[in-house]
Amino acid sequence: MVHKFKVSTSAKSEMADITRQVGALVRESGVESGVCHIFVPHTTCGLAINENADPDVKRDIIAKLDESVSEDFPYRHAEGNSPAHIKSILVGPSLTVFVEDETLQLGTWQGVYLCEYDGPRDREVWVKTIKA
Repeated sequence: MVHKFKVSTSAKSEMADITRQVGALVRESGVESGVCHIFVPHTTCGLAINENADPDVKRDIIAKLDESVSEDFPYRHAEGNSPAHIKSILVGPSLTVFVEDETLQLGTWQGVYLCEYDGPRDREVWVKTIKA
C-alpha cells in the first residue's frame, strides 16, 4: 500500500525536512525489517538525503544549484521553469532507505528532504514500505 502526505513549500527553492513524516509512516506500517521507498510525482522538485544538523548545508546546496543552473539561459520551455526541471533531474524523484526495528536507517546527521525548485507549491510525497 502506498501512503501519501502533503508538503506545502514556502519559497521558490527550499529543502523541506520530511524525515519525521516518513519515519511515522514506517512505524505505522509495522514493517520491522525491509525497505522504504519514497517518491514525489512532480517534475520540478526532488528528494534527497543530506545533513540535518546545520541549516547552512541546505542554504549552500540551494545556492550552488541556483548558480549551476542559471535563470538567464535562453530556455525554450514557455512556462519559465526550465531550471526547476533540470534541478529535479539532477537530484531525482525517489529514494530507498533501509528499515530495521521499524526505523529508517539513516546516518547520525542525515535527514530526508523534499527539494523544491518551483515553489511555493503544495506537493505530495508517496511512501511504500516493503517487508524483507
